[in-house]
Formats: sequence, C-alpha cells, structure tokens
Amino acid sequence: PGGRLWGTLFFVFMSFAALTTVISVVENIISYSMDVWGWSRRKSTLVNGAAMALLVLPCILGFNVWSAFQPLGPGTGILDLEDFLISNTMLPPGALIFLLFCCTRYGWGWKNFLAEADMGEGLKFPRMIRPWLIYVLPVLIVLLFVMGYVEKLRPVFGYQHQKFPGSETVVFPSRRE
Repeated sequence: PGGRLWGTLFFVFMSFAALTTVISVVENIISYSMDVWGWSRRKSTLVNGAAMALLVLPCILGFNVWSAFQPLGPGTGILDLEDFLISNTMLPPGALIFLLFCCTRYGWGWKNFLAEADMGEGLKFPRMIRPWLIYVLPVLIVLLFVMGYVEKLRPVFGYQHQKFPGSETVVFPSRRE
C-alpha cells in the first residue's frame, strides 16, 4: 500500500536533486567565463549553452544515428568512449597533479596546504599522514591509471580472462587461440 505514492515521490525528489546539481555545475562554468573574460551573465549563458549543446551531440547521436560506431569494441558506444576518456585518462592524472601540488614544495607546499585545510573550527588535518600522501598515494593513483588502460586494451591485444572451470574467479589472463 502506498507504493505508487512513494515511488512517485522518489522520482520527483531525484529529479529535483539532478536539476539542482546541474544548475550548480553550470553556474560554475558561467561565473568562470564572467570572471576570466569579463562577459555579462547573458553572454556567458548563451555562449556556454551553445557550447554545451554542441558538446553533447556525439553522446546523443551515439545512441541512434552513430550507433554503428563502436570505439572500444563490440557493444560499446560513444558514451563508453567519453566515460573512458574522463574516468581513466583525465581523472587519475588530475588527482595526481592536485595531490603533488598540495603536498610538495614544487606546488603549493605542505605548510600552505595545512594552513588552508585547518582554517575555521573543527577537526584539524592530521599531519602524520604526509608520508602516505607523498609516497603511497601517488603510487596507488599511477596503478589505478595503468590498470584502467590494461583493462580496456586487453581485448585489443587478444587477451581474455581465464577462469577455473565452474568458477567466476579470474585466475590470470591468457592469450586467445
């Protein structure tokens, strides 16, 4: 009882959450162009709206007119390519650059980072994790970056997962024959 009501409310609230998230992201883009190039809000909104409309076309067309284009192998589409480029190609190096910028002397520096992170009231940033941030985390990020490419390029070079008979556990990659 009441399932339709709760289901309807769930999707209404999810729609509002999605809409407010998009508005906050687009507002950052608009305010950036206003600050950097001195554009009015109207011009910034029009230019960025047109740019976004053009940039989403490949994703939209990838589900119909361009559906035959399968950039990462059978069953993939343009959205899969865009997801791979962002998630595997841009995010890990960006995280690594941000991490090294905040924690080393070649960027902002550890002391400046701590001063900024510890502003205000509440918990302070733990100083003892600096070795983790400088030595361990960069290695993990590089491994994440490499493994993202290994997973996507494995079929290109003819490798597939080999499994124990009757098991879903991957043992090691083997060459297709």
